[in-house]
Amino acid sequence: MTDLRFLHTSDLHLGKSFGPYTDGPRLTEARHQSLVRLIQAARSNDAPHILVAGDVFDVPTPAPTTWRQAIATMAEASDITWWLMPGNHDNLREAQATWEQIAALGHPNIQTMTTTEPRTLQPGAVLLPAPLMTRHPSSDPSEALAATEGEVIRIGLAHGPITGFGEDEARPGVIAPDRDKRASLDYLALGDWHRQMKVSDRVWYSGAPEYTDFRHLGQGGCLLVSIAAPGARPDVTPIAIGAFHWAPLSVSLLPGDDPLQAITQALPQSPRRDTLVKLEISGRARLAEASQLSGLGAQIGPEFCHFDFDVTGLHLDLDTSDLDEIAPTGALRHAADALAADSTDPALSERERQVAAAALRRLHSIVAGGAA
Repeated sequence: MTDLRFLHTSDLHLGKSFGPYTDGPRLTEARHQSLVRLIQAARSNDAPHILVAGDVFDVPTPAPTTWRQAIATMAEASDITWWLMPGNHDNLREAQATWEQIAALGHPNIQTMTTTEPRTLQPGAVLLPAPLMTRHPSSDPSEALAATEGEVIRIGLAHGPITGFGEDEARPGVIAPDRDKRASLDYLALGDWHRQMKVSDRVWYSGAPEYTDFRHLGQGGCLLVSIAAPGARPDVTPIAIGAFHWAPLSVSLLPGDDPLQAITQALPQSPRRDTLVKLEISGRARLAEASQLSGLGAQIGPEFCHFDFDVTGLHLDLDTSDLDEIAPTGALRHAADALAADSTDPALSERERQVAAAALRRLHSIVAGGAA
């Protein structure tokens, strides 16, 4: 028997909408293009199988253009066999019609796994799927992994958390972390957690080929898995294939720091057009320094696929000279004094103090020649 080689992926979430993001349509299209990059990774690593551990689609009833174009792309790669399993987003109860339509197309290199029946990957190797019947299973779906006869490589495929990761709705862990031992598996391919993670030598989350939000740093990927024989330890190699880089960043300032310089140094070096940034700015700054941040979005933001920053954690170190830069007397000085007082007033809510501080920074920025 030759080595079993395959790509392990999951959580494609094809058709997902990214309305809150600046360049949402590109993020949606990247989900479809991840199929092309998976095919390229499989071919370049001599892996004839791609195992998808759930959540092929983002919703149970994706638009016809979403699922038909995806299936067409898979079918065109006739040298690669796709093994597609329902997850919580495209579970069988809600997405039965979708899965039936895919199966009815009859593409020989696209296998839909809607039952727990063992499937032959190649001579001497079987795939044991545990498709999700509902969005919120009440028990461990991996308990359904079937027994097999003979000495064969046994690959389990399941979707769900081992512990509560916070993906989507909060829910308790449902998959036994030692399922590989209980079911005598050579490898358990898991989906649901969007970041790549090793649970043990034989149990991995592949992560999503494209990340969904800022809970995950960097770019998505998949896993190349090779197993020489039944009982042999799997050789697992991460492969980065994500088109977009997600960069949740934090910058802490001290009085005297140049805010723009500190932020520029913290920004990632990856192509900015393909990078999404969520920046949290904290610490303390003088008013003149903090007011430079008023135009940050306009100065830097357009270079990125998405750019968002939060200064609610930044506190102002104020003195009379700061307010003199706005106006020494008159209505503007009166407004500045009032905003300065509100920004530190313990009788106000944290939100009200933040609004006052932001208004003071903006006022300084306009009057004292900062960014408009």
